[in-house]
Amino acid sequence: MPYRSTIRVCIVVITLILMFSVLKYADQVFAPMLLALVLGVVLSPLSDLWEHLRLPAAASALLSVTISLSVLVVLAFLLEPVITDALDNAPVIWAELRSTIEEIQRMMRGIDQITEDVAAAIAPNSGSEREENITIPTITDALLSAPKYAGQVMIFIGTLYFFLLSRLDVYAWVGSTFNRLNTSHLRQAERRVSRYFLTITMINAVFAIVIAVVMHLLGMPSPMLFGVLAFLFNYVLYLGPALLTFALLLTGIVTFDGAYSFLPALLYLGLNMMEGQFFTPGLIGKSLSVNPLLVFLSLVFWLWLWGPAGGFIAIPLLIWVIVVIEGLLGHTISSGIPGKLRPNRLAGPAE
Repeated sequence: MPYRSTIRVCIVVITLILMFSVLKYADQVFAPMLLALVLGVVLSPLSDLWEHLRLPAAASALLSVTISLSVLVVLAFLLEPVITDALDNAPVIWAELRSTIEEIQRMMRGIDQITEDVAAAIAPNSGSEREENITIPTITDALLSAPKYAGQVMIFIGTLYFFLLSRLDVYAWVGSTFNRLNTSHLRQAERRVSRYFLTITMINAVFAIVIAVVMHLLGMPSPMLFGVLAFLFNYVLYLGPALLTFALLLTGIVTFDGAYSFLPALLYLGLNMMEGQFFTPGLIGKSLSVNPLLVFLSLVFWLWLWGPAGGFIAIPLLIWVIVVIEGLLGHTISSGIPGKLRPNRLAGPAE
Protein backbone atom coordinates (compact mmCIF):
# COMPACT_ATOMS: atom_id res chain seq x y z
CA MET A 1 0.00 0.00 0.00
CA PRO A 2 1.45 3.42 -0.95
CA TYR A 3 2.59 5.71 1.83
CA ARG A 4 -0.09 8.36 1.16
CA SER A 5 -2.85 5.75 1.11
CA THR A 6 -1.63 4.40 4.45
CA ILE A 7 -1.75 7.90 5.94
CA ARG A 8 -5.30 8.42 4.64
CA VAL A 9 -6.46 5.11 6.11
CA CYS A 10 -4.91 5.97 9.47
CA ILE A 11 -6.54 9.40 9.46
CA VAL A 12 -9.94 7.85 8.69
CA VAL A 13 -9.54 5.27 11.47
CA ILE A 14 -8.48 7.88 14.01
CA THR A 15 -11.35 10.15 12.98
CA LEU A 16 -13.87 7.33 13.41
CA ILE A 17 -12.47 6.44 16.83
CA LEU A 18 -12.67 10.07 17.97
CA MET A 19 -16.17 10.48 16.55
CA PHE A 20 -17.57 7.40 18.29
CA SER A 21 -15.76 8.33 21.50
CA VAL A 22 -17.58 11.66 21.45
CA LEU A 23 -20.88 9.89 20.76
CA LYS A 24 -20.25 7.57 23.71
CA TYR A 25 -19.20 10.37 26.06
CA ALA A 26 -21.98 12.79 25.09
CA ASP A 27 -24.75 10.20 24.70
CA GLN A 28 -27.24 12.36 26.64
CA VAL A 29 -27.09 14.89 23.79
CA PHE A 30 -26.45 12.85 20.66
CA ALA A 31 -28.73 9.88 21.46
CA PRO A 32 -31.99 11.90 21.52
CA MET A 33 -30.81 13.90 18.49
CA LEU A 34 -30.13 10.83 16.34
CA LEU A 35 -33.28 9.13 17.63
CA ALA A 36 -35.28 12.19 16.52
CA LEU A 37 -33.60 12.20 13.09
CA VAL A 38 -34.42 8.51 12.55
CA LEU A 39 -38.02 9.11 13.61
CA GLY A 40 -38.17 12.10 11.27
CA VAL A 41 -37.09 9.87 8.39
CA VAL A 42 -39.71 7.29 9.38
CA LEU A 43 -42.37 10.02 9.41
CA SER A 44 -41.44 11.21 5.91
CA PRO A 45 -44.63 9.78 4.30
CA LEU A 46 -46.66 11.86 6.76
CA SER A 47 -44.64 14.94 5.87
CA ASP A 48 -45.19 14.24 2.16
CA LEU A 49 -48.93 13.98 2.83
CA TRP A 50 -49.00 17.41 4.49
CA GLU A 51 -46.99 18.81 1.59
CA HIS A 52 -49.45 17.31 -0.88
CA LEU A 53 -52.29 18.97 1.05
CA ARG A 54 -50.36 22.27 0.75
CA LEU A 55 -50.10 22.87 4.48
CA PRO A 56 -47.50 25.42 5.64
CA ALA A 57 -44.14 23.89 6.56
CA ALA A 58 -44.33 25.04 10.19
CA ALA A 59 -47.85 23.69 10.62
CA SER A 60 -46.91 20.39 8.96
CA ALA A 61 -43.92 19.87 11.23
CA LEU A 62 -45.91 20.80 14.33
CA LEU A 63 -48.73 18.45 13.33
CA SER A 64 -46.35 15.53 12.75
CA VAL A 65 -44.62 16.11 16.10
CA THR A 66 -47.97 16.38 17.88
CA ILE A 67 -49.21 13.13 16.36
CA SER A 68 -45.99 11.32 17.28
CA LEU A 69 -46.03 12.51 20.89
CA SER A 70 -49.75 11.73 21.18
CA VAL A 71 -49.12 8.16 20.04
CA LEU A 72 -46.33 7.79 22.61
CA VAL A 73 -48.54 9.19 25.41
CA VAL A 74 -51.43 6.88 24.47
CA LEU A 75 -49.10 3.89 24.44
CA ALA A 76 -47.78 4.88 27.87
CA PHE A 77 -51.33 5.02 29.28
CA LEU A 78 -52.20 1.68 27.68
CA LEU A 79 -49.06 0.04 29.05
CA GLU A 80 -49.47 1.40 32.57
CA PRO A 81 -51.96 -1.31 33.74
CA VAL A 82 -49.80 -4.02 32.15
CA ILE A 83 -46.65 -2.78 33.87
CA THR A 84 -48.50 -2.38 37.19
CA ASP A 85 -49.82 -5.94 36.95
CA ALA A 86 -46.32 -7.23 36.17
CA LEU A 87 -44.89 -5.38 39.18
CA ASP A 88 -47.63 -6.85 41.39
CA ASN A 89 -46.80 -10.36 40.22
CA ALA A 90 -43.03 -9.82 40.37
CA PRO A 91 -42.65 -10.74 44.10
CA VAL A 92 -44.53 -14.02 43.58
CA ILE A 93 -42.48 -14.92 40.51
CA TRP A 94 -39.27 -13.93 42.27
CA ALA A 95 -40.14 -16.04 45.33
CA GLU A 96 -40.83 -19.08 43.17
CA LEU A 97 -37.66 -18.49 41.18
CA ARG A 98 -35.69 -18.16 44.38
CA SER A 99 -37.07 -21.44 45.72
CA THR A 100 -36.17 -23.14 42.44
CA ILE A 101 -32.63 -21.82 42.64
CA GLU A 102 -32.37 -22.97 46.25
CA GLU A 103 -33.44 -26.48 45.25
CA ILE A 104 -30.75 -26.56 42.58
CA GLN A 105 -28.20 -25.36 45.10
CA ARG A 106 -29.18 -28.09 47.55
CA MET A 107 -28.55 -30.68 44.84
CA MET A 108 -24.97 -29.45 44.56
CA ARG A 109 -23.67 -30.83 47.83
CA GLY A 110 -21.64 -28.49 49.94
CA ILE A 111 -21.18 -25.80 47.29
CA ASP A 112 -22.76 -23.07 49.43
CA GLN A 113 -20.56 -23.88 52.41
CA ILE A 114 -17.45 -24.00 50.28
CA THR A 115 -18.32 -20.64 48.72
CA GLU A 116 -18.87 -19.05 52.13
CA ASP A 117 -15.61 -20.45 53.48
CA VAL A 118 -13.65 -19.15 50.49
CA ALA A 119 -15.34 -15.75 50.72
CA ALA A 120 -14.61 -15.54 54.46
CA ALA A 121 -10.97 -16.49 53.90
CA ILE A 122 -10.51 -13.87 51.17
CA ALA A 123 -12.52 -10.99 52.71
CA PRO A 124 -13.87 -11.68 56.22
CA ASN A 125 -15.81 -8.41 56.38
CA SER A 126 -17.09 -8.44 52.80
CA GLY A 127 -20.66 -9.30 53.82
CA SER A 128 -21.02 -6.40 56.24
CA GLU A 129 -19.43 -3.99 53.77
CA ARG A 130 -21.88 -5.03 51.09
CA GLU A 131 -24.81 -4.39 53.41
CA GLU A 132 -23.46 -0.94 54.25
CA ASN A 133 -22.97 -0.03 50.58
CA ILE A 134 -26.54 -0.82 49.58
CA THR A 135 -28.41 2.41 48.88
CA ILE A 136 -32.04 2.90 47.99
CA PRO A 137 -32.93 5.73 45.58
CA THR A 138 -34.83 8.52 47.29
CA ILE A 139 -37.30 11.13 46.09
CA THR A 140 -34.47 13.65 46.15
CA ASP A 141 -32.47 11.50 43.72
CA ALA A 142 -35.47 11.34 41.40
CA LEU A 143 -35.93 15.13 41.54
CA LEU A 144 -32.26 15.69 40.80
CA SER A 145 -32.44 13.35 37.79
CA ALA A 146 -35.61 14.97 36.42
CA PRO A 147 -33.89 17.96 34.72
CA LYS A 148 -31.53 15.61 32.87
CA TYR A 149 -34.37 13.58 31.37
CA ALA A 150 -36.41 16.71 30.69
CA GLY A 151 -33.46 18.13 28.77
CA GLN A 152 -33.19 14.98 26.67
CA VAL A 153 -36.92 15.15 25.90
CA MET A 154 -36.57 18.77 24.81
CA ILE A 155 -33.58 17.91 22.61
CA PHE A 156 -35.60 15.09 21.04
CA ILE A 157 -38.68 17.25 20.39
CA GLY A 158 -36.66 20.21 19.10
CA THR A 159 -34.55 18.11 16.74
CA LEU A 160 -37.60 16.28 15.41
CA TYR A 161 -39.55 19.50 14.81
CA PHE A 162 -36.76 21.41 13.06
CA PHE A 163 -35.75 18.39 10.97
CA LEU A 164 -39.33 17.96 9.73
CA LEU A 165 -39.49 21.70 9.14
CA SER A 166 -36.32 21.92 7.05
CA ARG A 167 -35.91 18.34 5.84
CA LEU A 168 -35.97 19.14 2.11
CA ASP A 169 -33.64 22.10 2.58
CA VAL A 170 -31.19 19.85 4.42
CA TYR A 171 -31.30 17.33 1.57
CA ALA A 172 -30.74 20.11 -0.98
CA TRP A 173 -27.75 21.44 0.99
CA VAL A 174 -26.20 17.98 1.27
CA GLY A 175 -26.71 17.41 -2.45
CA SER A 176 -25.06 20.71 -3.32
CA THR A 177 -22.17 20.17 -0.91
CA PHE A 178 -21.29 16.61 -1.96
CA ASN A 179 -21.11 16.31 -5.73
CA ARG A 180 -21.85 12.57 -5.99
CA LEU A 181 -24.65 12.63 -3.43
CA ASN A 182 -27.84 14.19 -4.74
CA THR A 183 -31.28 14.70 -3.27
CA SER A 184 -32.72 11.65 -5.03
CA HIS A 185 -30.35 9.35 -3.12
CA LEU A 186 -31.45 10.80 0.20
CA ARG A 187 -35.13 10.63 -0.70
CA GLN A 188 -34.75 7.01 -1.82
CA ALA A 189 -33.02 6.12 1.47
CA GLU A 190 -35.80 7.91 3.32
CA ARG A 191 -38.51 5.92 1.53
CA ARG A 192 -36.72 2.63 2.12
CA VAL A 193 -36.25 3.25 5.85
CA SER A 194 -39.83 4.45 6.26
CA ARG A 195 -41.23 1.46 4.40
CA TYR A 196 -39.14 -0.99 6.42
CA PHE A 197 -39.99 0.54 9.79
CA LEU A 198 -43.72 0.90 9.17
CA THR A 199 -43.98 -2.65 7.80
CA ILE A 200 -42.04 -4.08 10.73
CA THR A 201 -44.25 -2.14 13.15
CA MET A 202 -47.41 -3.69 11.69
CA ILE A 203 -45.84 -7.16 11.74
CA ASN A 204 -44.72 -6.72 15.34
CA ALA A 205 -48.19 -5.55 16.40
CA VAL A 206 -49.87 -8.65 14.96
CA PHE A 207 -47.12 -10.86 16.38
CA ALA A 208 -47.57 -9.30 19.84
CA ILE A 209 -51.31 -10.05 19.79
CA VAL A 210 -50.63 -13.67 18.83
CA ILE A 211 -48.05 -14.05 21.62
CA ALA A 212 -50.39 -12.51 24.22
CA VAL A 213 -53.21 -14.88 23.21
CA VAL A 214 -50.92 -17.93 23.26
CA MET A 215 -49.51 -17.03 26.68
CA HIS A 216 -53.04 -16.51 28.02
CA LEU A 217 -54.12 -19.93 26.75
CA LEU A 218 -51.07 -21.51 28.37
CA GLY A 219 -51.92 -19.90 31.71
CA MET A 220 -48.80 -17.73 31.91
CA PRO A 221 -48.89 -14.79 34.37
CA SER A 222 -49.20 -11.32 32.77
CA PRO A 223 -49.75 -12.50 29.17
CA MET A 224 -50.24 -8.90 28.02
CA LEU A 225 -46.78 -8.04 29.29
CA PHE A 226 -45.21 -10.76 27.18
CA GLY A 227 -47.16 -9.49 24.20
CA VAL A 228 -45.78 -5.99 24.75
CA LEU A 229 -42.26 -7.37 25.20
CA ALA A 230 -42.63 -9.39 21.98
CA PHE A 231 -43.63 -6.18 20.17
CA LEU A 232 -40.68 -4.16 21.51
CA PHE A 233 -38.00 -6.86 21.45
CA ASN A 234 -38.80 -7.80 17.85
CA TYR A 235 -37.26 -4.50 16.74
CA VAL A 236 -33.91 -5.70 18.12
CA LEU A 237 -33.24 -8.61 15.78
CA TYR A 238 -31.49 -11.71 17.14
CA LEU A 239 -30.81 -10.31 20.60
CA GLY A 240 -34.40 -9.29 21.43
CA PRO A 241 -36.01 -12.68 20.73
CA ALA A 242 -33.16 -14.43 22.55
CA LEU A 243 -33.75 -12.32 25.69
CA LEU A 244 -37.51 -12.88 25.59
CA THR A 245 -37.02 -16.63 25.09
CA PHE A 246 -34.83 -16.70 28.20
CA ALA A 247 -37.42 -14.69 30.17
CA LEU A 248 -40.21 -17.05 29.09
CA LEU A 249 -38.05 -20.03 30.02
CA LEU A 250 -37.47 -18.69 33.55
CA THR A 251 -41.12 -17.73 34.00
CA GLY A 252 -42.25 -21.13 32.74
CA ILE A 253 -39.93 -22.94 35.15
CA VAL A 254 -41.22 -21.03 38.19
CA THR A 255 -44.87 -21.20 37.07
CA PHE A 256 -45.31 -24.78 35.84
CA ASP A 257 -43.94 -28.21 36.65
CA GLY A 258 -42.26 -30.79 34.46
CA ALA A 259 -41.85 -30.54 30.70
CA TYR A 260 -44.80 -28.12 30.47
CA SER A 261 -42.56 -25.39 31.90
CA PHE A 262 -40.54 -25.33 28.67
CA LEU A 263 -43.62 -25.00 26.44
CA PRO A 264 -44.00 -21.15 26.55
CA ALA A 265 -40.42 -20.56 25.44
CA LEU A 266 -40.60 -23.25 22.75
CA LEU A 267 -43.89 -21.91 21.36
CA TYR A 268 -42.56 -18.35 21.26
CA LEU A 269 -39.39 -19.52 19.55
CA GLY A 270 -41.39 -21.47 16.97
CA LEU A 271 -43.74 -18.57 16.26
CA ASN A 272 -40.81 -16.18 15.97
CA MET A 273 -39.10 -18.47 13.45
CA MET A 274 -42.32 -18.75 11.42
CA GLU A 275 -42.71 -14.96 11.41
CA GLY A 276 -39.09 -14.48 10.41
CA GLN A 277 -38.95 -17.09 7.66
CA PHE A 278 -42.36 -16.76 6.00
CA PHE A 279 -44.33 -13.62 6.85
CA THR A 280 -41.73 -10.85 7.14
CA PRO A 281 -39.79 -11.67 3.92
CA GLY A 282 -43.02 -11.81 1.95
CA LEU A 283 -44.22 -8.43 3.22
CA ILE A 284 -40.89 -6.59 3.09
CA GLY A 285 -39.54 -7.95 -0.16
CA LYS A 286 -36.00 -8.20 -1.53
CA SER A 287 -35.73 -4.45 -2.18
CA LEU A 288 -35.16 -3.97 1.56
CA SER A 289 -32.32 -6.44 1.86
CA VAL A 290 -29.45 -6.24 4.32
CA ASN A 291 -26.73 -8.76 5.01
CA PRO A 292 -27.44 -10.51 8.37
CA LEU A 293 -23.82 -10.05 9.47
CA LEU A 294 -24.13 -6.27 9.03
CA VAL A 295 -27.39 -6.36 10.99
CA PHE A 296 -25.82 -8.23 13.90
CA LEU A 297 -22.71 -6.05 14.02
CA SER A 298 -24.79 -2.88 13.84
CA LEU A 299 -27.04 -4.05 16.68
CA VAL A 300 -24.12 -5.03 18.90
CA PHE A 301 -22.32 -1.75 18.29
CA TRP A 302 -25.28 0.59 18.85
CA LEU A 303 -26.54 -1.37 21.85
CA TRP A 304 -23.09 -1.07 23.39
CA LEU A 305 -22.94 2.63 22.52
CA TRP A 306 -26.40 3.81 23.63
CA GLY A 307 -28.32 0.86 25.07
CA PRO A 308 -32.02 0.48 24.13
CA ALA A 309 -32.03 3.73 22.13
CA GLY A 310 -29.13 2.41 20.07
CA GLY A 311 -30.92 -0.88 19.46
CA PHE A 312 -33.95 1.04 18.16
CA ILE A 313 -32.03 3.09 15.60
CA ALA A 314 -29.48 0.43 14.58
CA ILE A 315 -31.41 -1.20 11.71
CA PRO A 316 -33.09 1.93 10.22
CA LEU A 317 -29.76 3.76 10.32
CA LEU A 318 -27.98 0.80 8.71
CA ILE A 319 -30.55 0.66 5.89
CA TRP A 320 -30.24 4.42 5.34
CA VAL A 321 -26.44 4.26 5.13
CA ILE A 322 -26.50 1.26 2.77
CA VAL A 323 -29.00 2.87 0.39
CA VAL A 324 -26.99 6.10 0.27
CA ILE A 325 -23.74 4.20 -0.41
CA GLU A 326 -25.45 2.09 -3.08
CA GLY A 327 -26.63 5.30 -4.74
CA LEU A 328 -23.07 6.61 -4.75
CA LEU A 329 -21.51 3.37 -6.03
CA GLY A 330 -24.31 2.52 -8.45
CA HIS A 331 -24.62 -1.15 -7.46
CA THR A 332 -25.92 -3.34 -4.63
CA ILE A 333 -23.55 -3.92 -1.71
CA SER A 334 -25.76 -6.08 0.55
CA SER A 335 -28.41 -8.78 0.27
CA GLY A 336 -30.61 -10.82 2.58
CA ILE A 337 -33.70 -9.62 4.47
CA PRO A 338 -32.59 -8.15 7.84
CA GLY A 339 -32.24 -11.09 10.18
CA LYS A 340 -34.62 -13.23 8.13
CA LEU A 341 -32.96 -14.73 5.04
CA ARG A 342 -29.52 -15.84 4.05
CA PRO A 343 -27.53 -13.55 1.72
CA ASN A 344 -28.82 -13.79 -1.82
CA ARG A 345 -26.03 -13.36 -4.33
CA LEU A 346 -28.50 -13.20 -7.19
CA ALA A 347 -30.34 -10.21 -5.78
CA GLY A 348 -30.45 -7.39 -8.27
CA PRO A 349 -29.82 -3.72 -7.59
CA ALA A 350 -32.04 -1.99 -5.08
CA GLU A 351 -35.18 -0.44 -6.43
